[in-house]
Amino acid sequence: MAATYDFPSDLLAGQEELHQVRAELSALLKRLPWSVVPLEGFSDGGGWRKVERPASPGWTEDEQAEVEKLRRREHELAVFVSGHRFWAEVTTPDRVHARSRLKHTREET
Repeated sequence: MAATYDFPSDLLAGQEELHQVRAELSALLKRLPWSVVPLEGFSDGGGWRKVERPASPGWTEDEQAEVEKLRRREHELAVFVSGHRFWAEVTTPDRVHARSRLKHTREET
């Protein structure tokens, strides 16, 4: 039977928020133009695969600020989760497994 861990509620909440922030950032980046600054489109068929990009109007200041805000929050949460005091209670050989279990706790509930 796989080991189970009694994760503290603040660690679970931090991991859940990290999942949410990453999903929100990913969705935002998929909606935004491919280039942060305005650039002309291009087509390059000379490499091992053809690459094409349409012209990009760039990101607005609001879009840039939103991406920066989400990236900053993602970093804060990643530091919180990875540096949580709980990890000192887990033996070194078990930490990778425990971290994986934490990442997937929402799938198990």
